[in-house]
Amino acid sequence: MGRIRKRLSSSQIIILGFAAVILMGSLLLMLPIATQDGQGAVFTDALFTATSAVCVTGLIVQDTATYWSTFGQAVIIILIQIGGMGVITVAVAISSISGKKISLKQRSTMQEAISAPKVGGIVRLTGFIIKMTVIFELLGAVIMAPAFCKEFGILKGIWYAVFHSISAFCNAGFDLMGVKTPYSSLTYFVDCPSINFAIMALIVIGGIGFTTWDDIKTHKQYIRKYRMQSKVIFLTTGLLILIPALYFFFFEFADTPLRERIWSSLFQSVTPRTAGFNTVDLTLISEVGLAIMIILMLVGGSPGSTAGGMKTTTLAVMLSTAAAVFRRKEHTHFFGRRIGNDTVRNAATILMMYLTLFLMGGFIISRVEGLPLLTCLYETASAVGTVGLTLGITSKLGLVSQMILILLMYIGRVGGLTLIFSALSSNQGNTARLPQEKLTVG
Repeated sequence: MGRIRKRLSSSQIIILGFAAVILMGSLLLMLPIATQDGQGAVFTDALFTATSAVCVTGLIVQDTATYWSTFGQAVIIILIQIGGMGVITVAVAISSISGKKISLKQRSTMQEAISAPKVGGIVRLTGFIIKMTVIFELLGAVIMAPAFCKEFGILKGIWYAVFHSISAFCNAGFDLMGVKTPYSSLTYFVDCPSINFAIMALIVIGGIGFTTWDDIKTHKQYIRKYRMQSKVIFLTTGLLILIPALYFFFFEFADTPLRERIWSSLFQSVTPRTAGFNTVDLTLISEVGLAIMIILMLVGGSPGSTAGGMKTTTLAVMLSTAAAVFRRKEHTHFFGRRIGNDTVRNAATILMMYLTLFLMGGFIISRVEGLPLLTCLYETASAVGTVGLTLGITSKLGLVSQMILILLMYIGRVGGLTLIFSALSSNQGNTARLPQEKLTVG
């Protein structure tokens, strides 16, 4: 096993690590103790749920509150925590706590897993990530506990607060509101300030990335000293929340009371960024609104975060590249810093990969299931962006469609670059260059 690990690249270790946790979670969810009826889940339901949990997606084929027992729900939230923080992060943290020496290979893998700028200080950064994760999740649970305890009683309310805090921070979207109405998500708390604020804050904090936290800790309010990546993440994240929120406020929820209108607009703008909760009936949103949510789902969160998707920085690089072309500038740049051509190529590759997976998955599911194309595209965008929002078709899909969603969720969480680097790792020694010839485009 040691020799096998040495031959594996960091990307391959990440890919296999997620697969191993998914398989283990599936086996646990098949145990009789994991379901309310004591029969255990069938393999396909267990696999789908475990994949959705580890890949912090939130798509479900069985209602989390009414189908799974307390043991099953505990397995799901543990899988969410591992998937959100990253399999490698958890493994390195356990090794550090047990006193084992962290090898250079493990540090390199950890660097790739959380998109850290350098290997140096990676163990310290891991400790910082663990500490801040616990703090944010506890704060979220404390804020939500009064509302949940009032509705469900003290013990159940505390469990619900902890479950939803972890799920929100990890951008997972799993909820226990099926006790009200199956598959209802957080629609019961549409105008509850504490639930709305806590869930949105946790989603954003978890989705901006671990290295961005480190910048905030190091430089505090001195934003000029932040890494360029952190500045790009803040700017892009802010615009992706503000612009859709304004659209939802003026066009989708214009007929609702003002307080509910504000909370609904903000929440539906934040949650497509790979979180998967919803406080309104998504089937009542117009096609334009659904299309905007699809774009947000595909973009997702930021690198090295608990969120999936093709990432905010990918979108920012592509938009900046287009702006550079229009302005006849030679290089893409942000905040007085030039972006390398390799980064631009990687961004273009990731964009094309996500668009291809999203479209092909939607086309196939629409054809196989005989469902409207927009509904199926919404589902595949939710899967590959590891979001978890649905228009209500997930539990009704056949085996082929479920397997497509499982694959999309897995690819969306592992990440485009990880898969690309893993596939190309055997060709690193090939440096031959073909003759160049001009090709006209556009």
